[in-house]
Parts: sequence; C-alpha cells; structure tokens
Amino acid sequence: MNKVKFYTPVITAFNEDETIDIEGNIAVIEHLIAGGVDGIVLLGSTGEFFSMTRKQKEELIDLYAKHVRGRIELIVGTACMRTDETIYLSNYALKSGADAVMVISPYYFALSDASIEAFFSEIALKINGDIYLYNFPARTGYDLTPQTTLNLLRKHKNIIGYKDTVFEVGHTRKLCQTVLKEFPHFKILAGFDENLYHVVTNGGAGAIGGISNLYPGICANYTKAINEKDQETIYYWQRKIDKLMDIYTIGTPFFPIIKKAMILRGIPIKDFSTAPYLPATEQQIEKIKTLMTEVEEM
Repeated sequence: MNKVKFYTPVITAFNEDETIDIEGNIAVIEHLIAGGVDGIVLLGSTGEFFSMTRKQKEELIDLYAKHVRGRIELIVGTACMRTDETIYLSNYALKSGADAVMVISPYYFALSDASIEAFFSEIALKINGDIYLYNFPARTGYDLTPQTTLNLLRKHKNIIGYKDTVFEVGHTRKLCQTVLKEFPHFKILAGFDENLYHVVTNGGAGAIGGISNLYPGICANYTKAINEKDQETIYYWQRKIDKLMDIYTIGTPFFPIIKKAMILRGIPIKDFSTAPYLPATEQQIEKIKTLMTEVEEM
C-alpha cells in the first residue's frame, strides 16, 4: 500500500471588505504545516472559490505558491463556469508552482455523461500539468461516474486523481473497483473526513477533509495510524473524527463555522466570509465550544 495522505481543503481568510487577509492566510498555512498535513487544496469549496474574482484567485495562488511550495503539496482548485477560464486559471496555478489542479465540472444545469467527458477531455488537452477530478453531486446536480472516469483515464495521462465528495462510500468503492485494476496509481481521495479508512481499505489514496483546518494534528495522526496499520490507534482517532463531523451540521454553509472554531483555537484570522455568508451566531458558537471540549476530552 502506498503512503496514505491527508489534504486540507483550506479556508480563505478575508478582511471585512472581502479583500484577501494576507497575514491571516499565512497564519493558516503555518498552522496546517505545523499540524502535519500532507498537502493543501487551495480554492476548493471550503475556500469559497465560487464567490471570488479572478484577481483574488490569482492573488491567493501567488501567496500560497510563495509560502507552501517545496514544503508540502499544493493543489489548486481552478474550476470556473466557462471552460476557457478554467484552462487559463489552471495553467496560471501550475506556472506559479502548484503541484496539480483540481477541477469540478460546470454546475447549475445537470450534464449528461457525454458532456462531462467532453468537458474534462478538452481541459485535459489544454492544461499543462496534473489534474484531479472533483465529484460533488450535491453541488453540481450530477455524478461523475466510475465508467466516465475510466474513459477519461484511457485518453489523458495527466488526469491523476479524483476527489469523491459523497457520503455514500459505496460510490467510492465502486470507483476504486472500476479504475484501479487498470490504473493502480490513480489517486482516489475521500471527500469527507470520516470516510478515509473505508476508502483506503478499498485501494484509495487518502482524504481531502475540512476538519483538518481546525485539527490538522488529529487528521495527521489518524493518517499515520493507518500507514502503520495500528488498528487500536486507528480506532482512537476515528472516534474523534466521527465526533468532529458534527461541526458540518452546526451551520449552513459550514465554512463560517470552521473559521469561528479556528479563531477559538487561537488562529489569528478574522471572522469574515464572502457575502452573503454570515459569521457564526452566539448559539452556534456555544455549540462549537461544546463540541471542541468533548473532542479534546475523548
């Protein structure tokens, strides 16, 4: 088994006027690297990519490339609603120093399998580096199927991985069964923290999980236990991860909740997200505090 890895889909630190908080983002980088995660996924769903301008995205890419490159892996989410914009931003990120890009296909209207395959084929031909596919049916309204994935892998060597953000681990299991026999080095990553071990036992490569923004050390230790095949320790960390999954239910969407929890842990970021996403309420803050206390006392 190759080394299992845990990546952080990093939050974006903003100022009150929605400009990029440079010092806050640098503090987050140092927090994550010190916590032991294997890599950072910039401009993912947790990072509010959908609410940012191209200029803001380029600013963040440059910032992260400067402070992350050569220390841990850097993957950049480069999805845009237009294909040409996705290609542009992907090549910008790769030229700036990203190790790979991650792309979710266009959303709002559902796409047919043929349209999904055509989209990824076009960008794979024009992106000058490695690509992770990003499947998030709850947000796109459709599924990037195992068979479509296999079709793409047979045509494009620069498609190297897949993030499967689904609660139904059977979907990820089917993906593993469909593609890994023919492409054993393809990296299939759980999109929810709690699914890591199940995905790995089916041949997956790790996880990209939002909890690691708050507790990178827990996620790093969980991954270490899996790599060492230490069943007792896996169980210990799995229980903490399972409990921490409650943070996703405290508020909608969840990323302002994650930010508030990080602030409570002492990470020097501000309590702002892009409009119209509101900061945590006092009632939600109490729930965050209770959850953190319960996890830390387990």
